[in-house]
Amino acid sequence: MTRRLLLILLAISAFSVARAQTAPLSIVLPPRLRADAQATLAILGADGHLAPGVIVDIGNGQHVTTDATGRARFTAPPDGAFIARTQGVSAAALVDAVSPPGAASVLALSTAPDVSQHDRFAICGSGLSGDVTADHVTINGDAAFVLAASPVCVVVLPQTRTLAGAAKIEIDAAGAHASGSTSLVALDFVRPNPPLQPGRKGKLFVRAEGTVDALRIVVENHSPDVIRFIRGDVQLLRTSGSARNQAPIDVQAIRSGNFSFHARILPPPDPARAIRYLAIAESLVPKTQSNMRRALKAIATHLARQPRDAAKSRAAVEHLAASAAAGSLHTLLDAAASCL
Repeated sequence: MTRRLLLILLAISAFSVARAQTAPLSIVLPPRLRADAQATLAILGADGHLAPGVIVDIGNGQHVTTDATGRARFTAPPDGAFIARTQGVSAAALVDAVSPPGAASVLALSTAPDVSQHDRFAICGSGLSGDVTADHVTINGDAAFVLAASPVCVVVLPQTRTLAGAAKIEIDAAGAHASGSTSLVALDFVRPNPPLQPGRKGKLFVRAEGTVDALRIVVENHSPDVIRFIRGDVQLLRTSGSARNQAPIDVQAIRSGNFSFHARILPPPDPARAIRYLAIAESLVPKTQSNMRRALKAIATHLARQPRDAAKSRAAVEHLAASAAAGSLHTLLDAAASCL
């Protein structure tokens, strides 16, 4: 991170606000949409189940309501970014330009090299359908559940019976067929043995099964009153890779009792997507907030010049998001950070 960027971030840090608590609902969007084309979103409740009958604000005074399956269809805007809101939560997706006349619409797909066995993940490409019922996805022969869709991306959830390890993905859409591959990864926690006594410190390990790749993972502590993550209850970690693929977490026992955590895999950084979000976010910042505008431009410039330095850029974007009030700007900054 450049010294100038650091000074800009420090200049606006006095305006930081507390991050929101975990929301009762979450919005699932395809990470990319096609301009003026149909797409499908999904709403999940706090229990992870699809939520029917939820009214979603999709901008420009328009609203959609999730059907009995917890999903709703909508038409993407002509450009920029799409933002959906409901009950105090929001999510964003980038809008790709319409393909030029005569461009081939061949079904193709790509996904991250490693995805979670138990969490949703995106598959992007071309020739898909914005109607979830028209995209049929299998993982190692097991039908996956398509949560959200656009002509360029779908978000799917593997079946619980689909095993960790090498996975073949197949998609049928609009009469065409395509295939790809990934690794399904199971993230498990290895508890200290013997168990920690209240007041004692130790290590907890997150183990990745199904891949030998080093993974970026986010770990959240859901029981901070029982066990404390010494470096914060939400941590970005990297597993060791190789056959013994794990990452340590320094912990301290607070009291006896059951505790729970959640770990998820971060996809590879995508600086190009982050830069697009930052440009759209900058356009929303009033000219009077010159520090914020300069900071956004500095981060985007740094990313373009140093795309491998995604971790520092992510920290800088998260810092800016913490200083932004709830609204479109905050949503876009969160989306940019998630790309890094």
